[in-house]
Amino acid sequence: MFEQAQIQEFKEAFSCIDQNRDGIICKSDLRETYSQLGKVNVPEEELDAMLQEGKGPINFTVFLTLFGEKLNGTDPEEAILSAFRLFDPSGKGVVNKDEFRQLLLTQADKFSPAEVEQMFALTPMDLAGNIDYKSLCYIITHGDEKEE
Repeated sequence: MFEQAQIQEFKEAFSCIDQNRDGIICKSDLRETYSQLGKVNVPEEELDAMLQEGKGPINFTVFLTLFGEKLNGTDPEEAILSAFRLFDPSGKGVVNKDEFRQLLLTQADKFSPAEVEQMFALTPMDLAGNIDYKSLCYIITHGDEKEE
C-alpha cells in the first residue's frame, strides 16, 4: 500500500503522537500532541471520535491502515495536474492566486476564507503571487519535503 519511505515517515509520525511510548495512541497522547501544536482545550468528543476510528486500540498497524483508508480516495498526481492546467491556458505552470482564491470561495465544494488562507500558507508561489501548481500537486500527493 505504501512505499518504504512513506512507512518510515508514518513511523516517525506515530512516535511523535505516542507521547507515553507504550505503542498505543490513547486520549492523553492526542491531547498532549494537540497541546504541543498550540491547540489546548480540545473537546473530549473530538478526541473520542478520533480514537473510535480505530475500532479498538490504535497501534502502528492500525494507524497505518487508517491512513491508507484516508488516502485511498486521494486523486493521483496527474489528475490533479490536469485540473490545474484548465486554469493555466498559457501552460506556464502557475495560476493566479487571487483568481484561484475566488474559485475556491465560490465554486463547487466551497472553502471558507480560513481554509483558503491555511492552504495558501503551504502553497509554493512565485514573486508575483502566482501559485506553482506543479509543486503544490507534489505536496498534496507526497507531503511537504521541507518539513524535515
